[in-house]
Amino acid sequence: MVTSLRKAFNAAFTPQKYQSFLADLYSKRPGAIEFRVAETPVFADKVFTQKMLDVCEHIIDIICDPQFRHITEDAIPQDELVQNETSHSQMIAFDFGVCLNDEGGLEPQLIEMQGFPTLFAFQTYYAEVLERHFNLPGNYTPYLSGYTKETYIAMLKKLLLNGHDPEHVILLEIKPHEQKTRIDFYCTQDYTGVKPVCISELTAEDRQLFYMNEGKKTRVKRIYNRIIFDDLRSRTDLGDIIDITQNWDVEWVPHPNWFYRISKFTLPFIHHPNVPKTFFLNEVKQAPADLENYVLKPLFSFAGQGVVIDITSEDLEHIKDPQNWILQRKVKYADIIETPDIPAKAEIRIMYVWPDEDKRPHPAINLARLSKGKMIGVRYNAEKEWVGGSVCYFETY
Repeated sequence: MVTSLRKAFNAAFTPQKYQSFLADLYSKRPGAIEFRVAETPVFADKVFTQKMLDVCEHIIDIICDPQFRHITEDAIPQDELVQNETSHSQMIAFDFGVCLNDEGGLEPQLIEMQGFPTLFAFQTYYAEVLERHFNLPGNYTPYLSGYTKETYIAMLKKLLLNGHDPEHVILLEIKPHEQKTRIDFYCTQDYTGVKPVCISELTAEDRQLFYMNEGKKTRVKRIYNRIIFDDLRSRTDLGDIIDITQNWDVEWVPHPNWFYRISKFTLPFIHHPNVPKTFFLNEVKQAPADLENYVLKPLFSFAGQGVVIDITSEDLEHIKDPQNWILQRKVKYADIIETPDIPAKAEIRIMYVWPDEDKRPHPAINLARLSKGKMIGVRYNAEKEWVGGSVCYFETY
């Protein structure tokens, strides 16, 4: 995306450098990274970066509006409504496709957003290792809002712990040591002391929750939540587990309800040139004549599951719960990242944090993903190179 930097990076790249980088990256927790790591970072100049941030701030204006809680009440399935909801989500992610506009220029288009944590710890480790193996420009950084690695980790630790001892704060997941993103859980533990715990390991007494910490029964006072109910419902191997929707004496970061409030459900309420037109399917009285220019997405899924790219009218007719689907106008991803064979497409995820004492969230770090397929994702990029997980470096001066 920055021609001079792209040419310089590609000219200096060798497969040997890449393999050394991977060996270093994997050495922290051997076998813990199952997803493909791309050969290159993405570079974004100040203009493109500001365009993404402008869209984020527009959406944050909506999220901060007192009416936002009201308009998103229907986003939360009643059987998944968790008690003791917080006033805001301490972590928000905005996914942008790097796209072409009608004039052929580059612009960001919002693809999705999440009031849910993503790789907030791994991305700082990833950038640290990347910089040990590749010569990256000094006036570019993976951080936003003036953060450095040290100040970012200090902020993340404060955000997750909220004054509690780390042994009383857990990262809650389903079988965390089997998740493809488990490297992030281990980085979180290394940076903050917060350990990953499976929901099946929780026990309860009255309104208090406990887990076994190195053989010691330990009170849970704060939960760094990674549970997705869609995944939880599909599991039959957990036995009897605690119902986390109940009124437990515990703090949440972020609270599970925000996974639904800030999500695909919110997109139809946003009107901005860099947000593709989106409609709830049950409100679409007649299918668009140019249906090929739309994508069909289920509201309550994660990581691209259930998305229909090439829609037919029959697809729409077969949807039995249209209130749980959205119809979103497709965007034209730019084949912008020059690689040794064909160019790659890119998505950039801007990751915001919202400390409880702040009136608004602010951007902190990011991740990027490269693709040469129809979608960003492993199954669309099998056997391809210069694709996979990455990070964006933003111009600072």
